[in-house]
Amino acid sequence: MDLTGRHPATAAVAKHFAFEHLPEHLRAISQPCHDLAEQLLQRLPDGPELTAGLRKLLEAKDCFVRAALE
Repeated sequence: MDLTGRHPATAAVAKHFAFEHLPEHLRAISQPCHDLAEQLLQRLPDGPELTAGLRKLLEAKDCFVRAALE
């Protein structure tokens, strides 16, 4: 995910969508959220609503990953 030139607040949230470090079974859960975040970053300008939306998507991704751990 290329965050070059993005607002620092956007980049701070977006970096947490990385999934390469996860075990394979968790990558399958995390990657769709990463892909959606990447699409949104390509289509939307920086701003408080994008940052808030990415933060909420990140929270959802974390929930999905925790659900897969149970």
